[in-house]
Amino acid sequence: MEQAFLEMINQHRGIILKVCRLYEDNSENRRDLFQEIVLQLWRSYPRFQGGSKVSTWVYRVALNTAITIFRKTSKSPKTVSIDLGLTLADFQNSGTDQMQMLYSAIDQLNKLEKGLILLYLEDKNYQEMAEITGYTESNVGVKLHRIKNKLSNILNQKS
Repeated sequence: MEQAFLEMINQHRGIILKVCRLYEDNSENRRDLFQEIVLQLWRSYPRFQGGSKVSTWVYRVALNTAITIFRKTSKSPKTVSIDLGLTLADFQNSGTDQMQMLYSAIDQLNKLEKGLILLYLEDKNYQEMAEITGYTESNVGVKLHRIKNKLSNILNQKS
């Protein structure tokens, strides 16, 4: 069981790292969050029945762990302007500064909005987002629309 768990963590390490980056600014806190997520995954691993994709389960545990920790350490938002027309791939291809701008802009969202926008940027469909978050598909659509409007308003204030 231990070997299968370690292989699963290695396969889905990127998901965990993205969640850590989204919720923590400095590398030490990211490492702590990463460890906490892995611990929570280990604790719930024996109960994982395979009713959903492994990646869906990893997202769910990672986001719930990050949100719980975020609630305990609530941070003040930072304001940075970015172009909403860019996708996550555009930011990944343009370098660290662009990625930092994207994450700084997302930092202004509340913890639940951050989770949804991360899933959106990962090209998850509404059904997958609903499964991960526990919302209905229509609620996911409404929330994403509001998040996009909120980001537009934030960016328009900086222009």
